Amino acid sequence: MSMNDAYQPINCDDYDNLELACQQNLLLTLELKSGEVLKAKASDLVSRKNVEYLIIDDAGSTLEVRLDKIASFSNPQIGTVVVSEE
Repeated sequence: MSMNDAYQPINCDDYDNLELACQQNLLLTLELKSGEVLKAKASDLVSRKNVEYLIIDDAGSTLEVRLDKIASFSNPQIGTVVVSEE
């Protein structure tokens, strides 16, 4: 996965759900478009050079995931959200 491919902003409602997950430090199951599945705590959302990232805490390691690389995320509190682009 190249970091140079053009960033596609995600739907505002999906972004809002991620923001809520970060505020509550929810444990999310993230399914990436590559097929990889991560279980990690949502920590923060950041934007760098017009690309948005979800900061997650995975067993003490901090990872950044491009929002447009997330296929879906879920947590019992918010259900499953299938990410769509704007």
